[in-house]
Amino acid sequence: MTLESGITILGRTLLALLFLFAGAIKVTSYDFFLGRMAGGGVPGFLLPAVIALELGGGLALLLGWKLQYSAGALAIFCIATAAIFHHDFANAAERNVFFKDLALAGALMVIAVASVTKP
Repeated sequence: MTLESGITILGRTLLALLFLFAGAIKVTSYDFFLGRMAGGGVPGFLLPAVIALELGGGLALLLGWKLQYSAGALAIFCIATAAIFHHDFANAAERNVFFKDLALAGALMVIAVASVTKP
């Protein structure tokens, strides 16, 4: 294993853990997140899809499987999450989370693009 591949795996692992833990906490605190989604105007029937995306996408990211699609889907999810839930810029904490979500999306976009095999 080269230093480059080791750092790549470590970086993907750190990102994957965020989504895996987020999906797991949504399973264990399902009702809380239903309320949170309702507060953002998002229908509760989407929560299982969110959980599946976070757990499935996180696992795919961890394993390096279908990165173009898994990282791309998670990037879109991060942008949507920022726009829907973290748009209160008067609140410093919400503003910080908004930009963290965008930064995560940017990192995931880099992974998605870098994973495409070039001829």
